[in-house]
Amino acid sequence: MVMGVLASGAQAQAPDLVEIVRNPIIGNFKGYAEFKMGQYGNARAIWEALAERGNAEAHFNLGILDEDALGGAQNLKAALDHYEKSAIAGSGKAQYRLGLLYSSAATVPRDEAKAARWFAAAAAQGDQDAAALLAQLNGASTSPAQQDFRKAEILRAGGQNAQAVAIWRRLAQEGDTRSRTRLAWMLEAGVGTARDLDAAATLFRQSAEEGDAEAQYALGVMLQTGKGQASDPLQARTWWQRAALQGHRPAIAALAPAGP
Repeated sequence: MVMGVLASGAQAQAPDLVEIVRNPIIGNFKGYAEFKMGQYGNARAIWEALAERGNAEAHFNLGILDEDALGGAQNLKAALDHYEKSAIAGSGKAQYRLGLLYSSAATVPRDEAKAARWFAAAAAQGDQDAAALLAQLNGASTSPAQQDFRKAEILRAGGQNAQAVAIWRRLAQEGDTRSRTRLAWMLEAGVGTARDLDAAATLFRQSAEEGDAEAQYALGVMLQTGKGQASDPLQARTWWQRAALQGHRPAIAALAPAGP
């Protein structure tokens, strides 16, 4: 999706980045297209241009690149900074991610008060996973499957990605929709497992058809960008509409007019 100018030198970047900044929604999709193809340097250039102007989604995406060492060395300090800026700007994804990081004690000092605060913020936006983890943090009893899901989330937050993938893969095989969606994200990025965009697309579609809003949004992005699925903007909007009906904020934003 992103024109080759981003990879061809600084002099050719400006026109494309100007367009990206003018239409942040379209710009983020171009970043996703590059990300899905493993072109992390191009994705970073796009998201940095948007983040400089306070775009919450771009800050979150930069946090992922820095935390998972995608396209460069791991930089946990930068990742945390991007997540916090995104969370303060209202990103439920970033709020949830901070809750995980502060509850894991693997990459940042454990701080249950901060973890609870960020989980509560994400839960207030309708994030059911955040609500469940907040309840567990407060001592609520949970099923073995829920405990395993949380264990995988904590492992992921602590950088033990292969172990997290193994748990999500098992839970997905047992029919857990959330775990299938998590596994799809890992396959898409090649974190903790070999990168497999086709397998990720299959899993996203399965979870989307079962009503998972996160998967519906992800499938819509694939259909919009033509990466992982054949390009079909009409179907992309259909899936985003389904996710938006569940209050999924990124999907709601994706449906907003792109601007002049």
